[in-house]
Amino acid sequence: MIERLYLKMKVPSGTFFVVLMISTFFARKIKMTGKYTPEGNYVGSTIMDIPEMTVKDLRTKEKNGYAAIRIKVQSPKSKKEVIREIRTNEILEPGTEIKFEELVKVGDKVKVTGISKGKGFAGAVKRYKFQGGPRTHGQSDRERAPGSSGSTTTPGRVFPGTRRAGHMGVDTVSVKGLKVMEVDPANRRVTLGGAVPGYNGSRQLITLNVRP
Repeated sequence: MIERLYLKMKVPSGTFFVVLMISTFFARKIKMTGKYTPEGNYVGSTIMDIPEMTVKDLRTKEKNGYAAIRIKVQSPKSKKEVIREIRTNEILEPGTEIKFEELVKVGDKVKVTGISKGKGFAGAVKRYKFQGGPRTHGQSDRERAPGSSGSTTTPGRVFPGTRRAGHMGVDTVSVKGLKVMEVDPANRRVTLGGAVPGYNGSRQLITLNVRP
């Protein structure tokens, strides 16, 4: 279960403590490694770096046409500040610091969203796992061929969207059900069991699994 974070927010009738659920925060992929589980199994894991995050301001449906929270993301290794948005109906007071160690605990399951690695121009065998042609009867150059693409005489053309060779990667990819294996507030790092999309150093979006 994900614990709730208590934040102090001003309302017209005074100042109260209200309960709000923060379900998303930002991270940076450091590297992949291996880690032993409590059961003694050695599994692949990914170390994530969590930057400092502070609420800058809000976007509302009345004023901006959509609801979101704008967050100032501070890189731990540089002074560069980046503004990111999270689409949500939650209301947080500007200046509130988002503490990841109060949101995520060991054993929680999360979803990580990021941009996959770019692999340049790729054929259909690599891009879509095509089987390729047989290397028999002199067809030694057909092993990685995509095969026929036409639609017979009528309409006599290749339909748009057919899976063919082209640019591979640089897609938005989400991986669900990654288990939190370690939380290190001192070094602002989280270790997740499994692989996440993107290259080392790429920015990721971590969404908590709010269901029991």
